[in-house]
Amino acid sequence: MPNNAVPYGDQFAHDSATLGEKLSDSADELKDRVSDFGRTADNSVDSSRDAAASGLQRAATALHEKASSLPGGERVSGMAHATAETLSSTADYVRDNDVSRMMSDVGGVVKKNPGPSLLAAVAIGFLVGRAFSGNRD
Repeated sequence: MPNNAVPYGDQFAHDSATLGEKLSDSADELKDRVSDFGRTADNSVDSSRDAAASGLQRAATALHEKASSLPGGERVSGMAHATAETLSSTADYVRDNDVSRMMSDVGGVVKKNPGPSLLAAVAIGFLVGRAFSGNRD
């Protein structure tokens, strides 16, 4: 009777290679899905850029119009106009740059200013957390 049995070591090596191929295929599929998700997110944000820029520009225009009627005199009016100019510049930036460029710029700012960036992230996280918390005092 012929012995058709595969030696144990050969079977283990074959099973390991098969498992490795399956893991590699799964990793490639996951990488493709993540890339697709990233492209979809970029496209979604890019399609919202014009609306966001328009909103910022409307806020800047309204602030310019109301600046002189704010209580506090020239100093407050000047600060309101400066804030409106910043909003207007931000609207132009959002309108003129795609998501990847904005992310690159944010990365550069964070690298140049890690301490203030961390503080800003904590403050924003706190404010977002407060906005979404159920406890409203």
